[in-house]
Amino acid sequence: MIILLDTSTPICRLRVVGGDESTDYEWDAGRTLARGLLGFLQEKTGDMKTISGIGIMKGPGSFTGLRIGLAVVNTLADGLGVPIVGETGGDWQSKALERLRRDENDRVVLPLYGGEAHVTQPRK
Repeated sequence: MIILLDTSTPICRLRVVGGDESTDYEWDAGRTLARGLLGFLQEKTGDMKTISGIGIMKGPGSFTGLRIGLAVVNTLADGLGVPIVGETGGDWQSKALERLRRDENDRVVLPLYGGEAHVTQPRK
């Protein structure tokens, strides 16, 4: 099975693809993404060991959501030894699925935040 995950907003979206069939899930993660993402993935996939590829929405979007989602799926892909690809845009799922079916692998997906970081200056 291939999973396609989007954590760029407070609503976490997951598509589980098996053959020509797919199932979509949504979870209003809000501020519980870090605590609940692995459980959400486990619940919706049944057995994460059957994952054969991972597609992720790499941005732009929420700094924290992208950081948490990418940390989880990069680690999962490495641990399972499966390919991972990151994509952007409204058609990111179809692009990621197509790349996975061509056996492409980004190995590590980095976030695209959509702008420069706003670093707070230290107080004097």
